[in-house]
Amino acid sequence: MLAGAENGGAETFFVNLCTALTAQGIDTRAVIRRNPTRARLLESGSVPVRETRYGRWFDFRTKRVLANEVRSFRPDVVLAFMNRAAAVIPAGPHLKVGRLGGFYDLKYYRRCDHLVCNTEGIHRHVVDAGWPADRCSVIYNFAEVDDSPPADRAALGVPEGATVLFTPARLHRAKGLDTLIQAAADLPDVHLWIAGSGPEEGTLRRQAAELAMADRVRFLGWRTDTGAFFRACDAVAFPSRHEPFGTAAIEAWAYGKPLVVSDADGPAEYVSNDVDALMVPRDDVAALRSALVRVKDDPALAERLVAAATRRHTEQFTREACVKAYVDLFDRLRLRRAA
Repeated sequence: MLAGAENGGAETFFVNLCTALTAQGIDTRAVIRRNPTRARLLESGSVPVRETRYGRWFDFRTKRVLANEVRSFRPDVVLAFMNRAAAVIPAGPHLKVGRLGGFYDLKYYRRCDHLVCNTEGIHRHVVDAGWPADRCSVIYNFAEVDDSPPADRAALGVPEGATVLFTPARLHRAKGLDTLIQAAADLPDVHLWIAGSGPEEGTLRRQAAELAMADRVRFLGWRTDTGAFFRACDAVAFPSRHEPFGTAAIEAWAYGKPLVVSDADGPAEYVSNDVDALMVPRDDVAALRSALVRVKDDPALAERLVAAATRRHTEQFTREACVKAYVDLFDRLRLRRAA
């Protein structure tokens, strides 16, 4: 179950997880807030989809839709992504699992039997808020490469010999993109590609123009073919002020790109500074600029970071590892309930 925003990292991961479970042979259905693009992506991954409102007040239709799906499908597990879905998780003999990708209020999860958190930090938040530790698990997100060919750098206005930094992120103050633009302003050979949409787009465009960077910052909009830009860039920058997990970081690892990341909650948990990425303090423009210069001007450093990051991705952040963790959890919960 997913209500979710029109675009976003959690919503993208929902699609990836549903299609990954289906590919593993798990009979999966999705009930999502109306979103034709998301529905097409799920259907292309052989996931049957039902769309509904997930309205805030007096939305009796969504409850009927969910109840009908439970009656017809008879699931072993219902997995609700985030607050709105968890609050209306349908009754029945199935296991009710809520998945948290942030530091949410647990009042939305009262109907759930078990919670899945995608970081240890969120797990601590849940337990500190009074949720029983034995009814809560940690499963990291996964990242994998797509089959998009590399983007045409010249067509995107990048001159020969320039360095391209790529950032897939919602255009929101929490993502710290203003600090990235400011850090790159004094690096004339650096171009920024920013893939995302959100309320800060106008502000960020004005900032780029004021810093005489309009020709070096390309706003790509929300993209489903981010692999094209990962493949064509030289490094990935992810300077969030607040980031519960940060899938873009492990995507950089999956594509074999050097990563510069802030010490926001999620990345600070799993990134090792100067081992598999360069980590800088949030909102520290000077530190961010220095890290970008190091990655740009030191090929040996970039190669060392990528080698370590590739190992980390293979060990912890693959589709196979994530799907196995979910299936193993569901099996344990079913056995516990049967006992």
